[in-house]
Amino acid sequence: MALRLTKTTLPTVAGTDTGDANAVHAREAALVQELVRRSAVDLSHGDSNGYLQRFAEARTIENPQRAYQACKLLLEQGLSSLPSVDDRRATAILLAMARGVLATLDAQPSEPVLLNYAGVVMYELWALEAARALFQAAKRLDPELPHLGRNLVEVERRAAGDRAGKLALHPLVSDLNRRSRRVASRAKPASGMRLSVCMIVRDEEEMLPRTLAAIAPAADEIIVVDTGSTDQTIAIARSFGATVIQRAWTGSFSEARNASLEAATGDWFLYLDADEVLVAADVEQLKALTGQVWREAFYLQETNFTGTEESGAAIVHSALRLIRNRPHYRFSGRLHEQIAFHLPAYLPERLAHSTVRVNHYGYLGVVRESKDKARRNLELLLAQRRETPERDLGGFFHYNLGSEYFAAGDVASAVAELETAMQKVERADTFWHEYVPSLLLRSVKALRAAGRNEEALARAEAGLQRFPDFTDLVFEQGMANLALDQLELATAFLERAMAMGDAPSRYTATVGAGTFMPRIVLATLHLNHRRWERAIELLTWCAEQHPENVGNVYPLATALLQSGRDPDLVVAQLERLDVGTTAAARFMLATALYEQGHAVAAEQQFRKVLAKHAQSWAARAALVESLLYQRRYTDAAQEAALVADDAPAAAVVARSGTFACILADDLHGAQVTLDRARRVGVSDGDCAALAAWLDLKSGRTPNPLPAQALSLTALMLEATLRVHDFANFESLLGLLAHLPIAERERRELLAQMYLRRGFLRSAGREWLVVCEREPDAAGLVGLALVALADGRAETATTFASHALKLEPDNATARKLLERTAGAALTTAAAA
Repeated sequence: MALRLTKTTLPTVAGTDTGDANAVHAREAALVQELVRRSAVDLSHGDSNGYLQRFAEARTIENPQRAYQACKLLLEQGLSSLPSVDDRRATAILLAMARGVLATLDAQPSEPVLLNYAGVVMYELWALEAARALFQAAKRLDPELPHLGRNLVEVERRAAGDRAGKLALHPLVSDLNRRSRRVASRAKPASGMRLSVCMIVRDEEEMLPRTLAAIAPAADEIIVVDTGSTDQTIAIARSFGATVIQRAWTGSFSEARNASLEAATGDWFLYLDADEVLVAADVEQLKALTGQVWREAFYLQETNFTGTEESGAAIVHSALRLIRNRPHYRFSGRLHEQIAFHLPAYLPERLAHSTVRVNHYGYLGVVRESKDKARRNLELLLAQRRETPERDLGGFFHYNLGSEYFAAGDVASAVAELETAMQKVERADTFWHEYVPSLLLRSVKALRAAGRNEEALARAEAGLQRFPDFTDLVFEQGMANLALDQLELATAFLERAMAMGDAPSRYTATVGAGTFMPRIVLATLHLNHRRWERAIELLTWCAEQHPENVGNVYPLATALLQSGRDPDLVVAQLERLDVGTTAAARFMLATALYEQGHAVAAEQQFRKVLAKHAQSWAARAALVESLLYQRRYTDAAQEAALVADDAPAAAVVARSGTFACILADDLHGAQVTLDRARRVGVSDGDCAALAAWLDLKSGRTPNPLPAQALSLTALMLEATLRVHDFANFESLLGLLAHLPIAERERRELLAQMYLRRGFLRSAGREWLVVCEREPDAAGLVGLALVALADGRAETATTFASHALKLEPDNATARKLLERTAGAALTTAAAA
């Protein structure tokens, strides 16, 4: 076969190991494996009809990602069988493949991998016009898909030969030819996709305006969950048109984040913190990503600024932030909240890297050593301005004022002050002042932050005329060109910075601007294009040459893990490099392992951190979470017991410890930890829920529960459901009878929970009971949500339409109808 495609090793089905959210989807993976096994039997017996039937069975798989995976594997299996069969059997297999994949693409044509595979099949059937159309459609969607260019060249080569049209008169091939062209014509990025920006905040009045101003042009809605602000945070959020949800802090970051997701109505959600700022130049690129409906999530390029703004130290890494808004994509973990476990990591093409940039300022000197320092400095400088005539204020004053504005996030004021400082230096010709190189650098940074990258380039070039060995300015030229999408120029400047090395100390230069900083940026560019080995090479150099910079550990570990390296080998490699041995480095390594789904390996590193710093409450809390994910409840309870009562995380960890004891059926230990939970300030409602479950486990009848116990009860139910601990889930269900909620509310609670976790049939059953007993719009909307999650748009449209008949003002039903009606009509027309 002259054409090329990216293949999965057969017959193993990816997604049954640690990359698949703690095996949450093991049942679906086994189903796909069985389908592939039966297909192999069909092919070995020459049963093309049976083989075609496997495609139909794949389309009935409940999880749409597993259905897609099954179709892809069946195609790869069929293509792999062709060299070993005669022409007659090969033609029968190809016809079955064509019919199977086109039936799948009829329902969802915007699948570049399947379009490429379909093109290969049509090429082998000598339906060259169809093959060309399918390859071109795949290229429109994903120009970087491997082998597409070669495949198109091969089609043209064959078309120029005498045998073109060899099977064109075959009626079935002719029909497939028409269907292929129809599918190809419909394959395009989706339009009108809506983006919900979701945030959790508390007392963020200083940083929030900058974040919201940057993201607002890209957002269709902004959802802000406020967990108890006492400043102007809520007013600021509302001034940007945000929907503000006020809720008490419960000790769970995931719970707060999920509250924002529950309110989101967009097709995609982007989650940000108040100290994370989208680069203005990337707004349109971010919006364009939402049209790629063949993806489930995107990594953004996040720059974590550390130390101080003066130093410019940063860690650049890929942050999973833009995600399809699906009910079962929710956060887990109270401290290191994660969502990646719930995404289809077994399908690498579903998760993509983008060059959209987000700057994270939360690590700047612990945000300027508790957010008050910048305000205090500004007040002092402004007082000086009021007391001093402008003619007596030199360039150094405006440099300092501009720097404080920059640290406070007021970019416009920073640019104005720094420009004034530059003008005064130029007029007085005082370039010899020792602060001037820093002024030049700060001015370039501010211009870049303001989106004035051309001016930043000019200012940097002028600065290099005076200070030719000031590497930082060359690095900034690289970043400015990156912002302008001039990747070749950016790469050239970054490589030039690497060749220059760090600038002399007389400039108060940034350590790393000529060494690890440009390499990290270049490595990120390589990671965005899945050039793992080149990225690893650059980051390994950073680790070898600058082992003192623990900031290299996280991106290097992440790159190694994303490339498919075994986590134990990653740990060993970092230890050999002598960069993963300090407590801080191990914590970063453990975090990377945990975030990439390797809870066991992460646990080992968290334990090593605690071996050196036994009082590190953050490491202990993270360790408890990793153990709960592994269903090692006794171990989790033991670790939770080691956190002191006066530790910042005492209440959170005590609640987790009580939960772990009850999960492990350690009823005596649960009573002890429950008493501690009350002592360290766990809320009355949470303690009541834990006590009631402990009573149930002990064979006692619980006291009636207050309404405040519902939140933790629901959290515990979902936690057990998440890890498929069905025995404890069934036990917890008994608590619902003791809560002051009606049967309908209980059923709706469970239905929503099942829906979030992907148990669609269970969710449907609960809502069916609701509709049978109290048929109303809310119940029909629930059924519509289940149908939509199941990929049955027409059914979802029917339920939503009936809901609107019962309740014409039901906004959720109307939104569902808007989203599903067109898709259902398209599917019906194709059928």
